[in-house]
Amino acid sequence: ARPKARAVYPYAFYLPAGIVYTVIFLVPTVMAFYFALTRWTLFDSTFVGLDNFRDFFAEQNLRVGFRNTIVYAVVTSGLKVVLGLLLGVLLTSNLRLRGFLRSVVFFPVLVSTVAVGITFSVLLKPDTGLVDKALGVFGISGPDWLGDATTALLSVALVDVWKGVGLATVIYIAGIMSIPRDYYQAVEVDGGSAWHRFRHVTLPLSWPATYSVIILSFIGGLRTFDLIWTMTRGGPGFTSDVIASIIYKQYQAGFYGLATAGNVILFLAVTAIVVPLVRLLDRREIHS
Repeated sequence: ARPKARAVYPYAFYLPAGIVYTVIFLVPTVMAFYFALTRWTLFDSTFVGLDNFRDFFAEQNLRVGFRNTIVYAVVTSGLKVVLGLLLGVLLTSNLRLRGFLRSVVFFPVLVSTVAVGITFSVLLKPDTGLVDKALGVFGISGPDWLGDATTALLSVALVDVWKGVGLATVIYIAGIMSIPRDYYQAVEVDGGSAWHRFRHVTLPLSWPATYSVIILSFIGGLRTFDLIWTMTRGGPGFTSDVIASIIYKQYQAGFYGLATAGNVILFLAVTAIVVPLVRLLDRREIHS
């Protein structure tokens, strides 16, 4: 009886988390899959089968939205990995203002995404925005950052990187500081330079941090909405639309069942992309 009691005892600690997970995630997920098959309002629902999914896939700007979502996720996650690693290396070195600079880098993470979007919408206004005025000092005429189809999505992506790179940096700082100093001392004894320390010690041994940053930032990029909506509303036209903004427009139009089907499709698409990515990165970690 005692061994059995000891075996059951630890599982009691899972119960609170299990209840929260069920109520907040599992129940809404099951309900979403059901309501995606209906036309519903707050008061009633009508079962329509797969009609919502057919209508969603028939959206004329869906292909553009899907492409933009992938591009946005790749650009933002890639830049966060590169900049986060470089800043992590810099902010774990022997800088006098290291603590202050860490605070400065992390500060944008604490600011509301909507506030960041509104602020940069003003800063990036053509002619009157601070960015164009700064470029004008050097005789450079900036484009219409958010009003030009060729720059709108990239401009939002760069703002996303500015806001999120602080979190990536903190993860890298933790990863780099966990590397035993003995490895760096061995490279120094062998006459290795700072580049050799980075190439042969920091880069490979900070792989767990890289793994975390890639997964978190890539999932965030695939699900992005608030910054896109605040800065461009998916415009000009549909050129900066992502899957989430297309879904929101359906909600705005009152097509709740159609929008729910879009959310289900986004959930499945993110899962279909991230699960193989996690397995690929796991395999890379094992080999390294």
